[in-house]
Amino acid sequence: MREARGSGRAGLARPRPERGTPPAGVPVPRARRAQLHPGAWWLWALALGTAATRTTNPLLLALLITVSGYVVAVRRPHTPWARSYGAFVKLAAAVLLLRLAFAVFLGSPIPGTHTLFTLPEVPLPDWAQGIRLGGRVTAEGLTFALYDALRLAALLICVGAANALASPSRLLKSLPGALYELGVAVVVALTFAPNLIADVRRLRAARRLRGRPDKGVRGLVQVGLPVLEGALERSVSLAAAMDARGYGRTAEVPPAVRRTTAALTLGGLLGVCAGTYGLLTAEGGSYGLPVLLVGLASALAGLRLGGRRTLRTRYRPDPWDARAWLVSASGAAVAALLILAGSLDPGALRPGVVPLEPPTLPLWPAAAVLLGLLPAFVTPAPEAVPDPHKEPTT
Repeated sequence: MREARGSGRAGLARPRPERGTPPAGVPVPRARRAQLHPGAWWLWALALGTAATRTTNPLLLALLITVSGYVVAVRRPHTPWARSYGAFVKLAAAVLLLRLAFAVFLGSPIPGTHTLFTLPEVPLPDWAQGIRLGGRVTAEGLTFALYDALRLAALLICVGAANALASPSRLLKSLPGALYELGVAVVVALTFAPNLIADVRRLRAARRLRGRPDKGVRGLVQVGLPVLEGALERSVSLAAAMDARGYGRTAEVPPAVRRTTAALTLGGLLGVCAGTYGLLTAEGGSYGLPVLLVGLASALAGLRLGGRRTLRTRYRPDPWDARAWLVSASGAAVAALLILAGSLDPGALRPGVVPLEPPTLPLWPAAAVLLGLLPAFVTPAPEAVPDPHKEPTT
């Protein structure tokens, strides 16, 4: 009895594992260990997008697009959400063509002497001064529109790279405690949407097999009612499961902490807006980055304090390891070096169009952009999709 009692005390004296970590002796799956934190991919992509906003040099922008595209090509997982990169590329191409069409038909504020062609000009009333339809199209105006549109296209492609590389559900699960309800709502929506589509396809196929119409108003009503009933049943089951797991529990927070949280969050968001505006304008390059960093720190501190109100645990949390630091640092290095290059040699990063001159590739800013290729070498390769036609080996 004494030995048993002693062993019981020893068992109670053992330290509890940290919340969200698997118990001792339970191995973490290799696929889970090999995955990179989704926040690192977003920080890398947003840093490349920030670098794209600091230059209008088409050669540097093309190099940024190539770097992000290469990383996506070699590290994109074989999942449905990873196919969104092609949609972002098409959107960037549409933005580029639309901006050039506006420059052709609506004119450009850039004066030019090299006339390419002249369109019939539509006369407008006096109150539409400054706007013209048709008229002279110059090479300087088209070049300026191309540079400006290519910058926006590069930003869109960088955001598309983040969407293709980072799992949206894992990213939402990594949100801080203050945004816990938002993350749960989006995860539930992302989970239920494919189920609704599968239900609609299954019911329409069943009606076709029975010789009943599956199109039109009658078919839509007869298919929609079972789909709605299934969605309500899943909602009730999900609500019961969330209630059983203690969803919605809140902790007592002192009023001073609540007021501090609100002040830090609001002030941080205002600082982020002011800093972003400063980075996107040429006049605010000196104060934009410090204000942005202070705003980010304040907002993160507010979210950290706001998370005290929410009691939550994470099942198999994504670790922020050395590879995540390297990926984030590579993108941050590209953005910082391009901002520095813009202050030291603005002519290289913003080639002039009046007079019209061919752009040149600055060497050390181009070498800085190549630092964005680091994730292609330090992150694990995606798992190969098994061939369904290949016979299993024994």
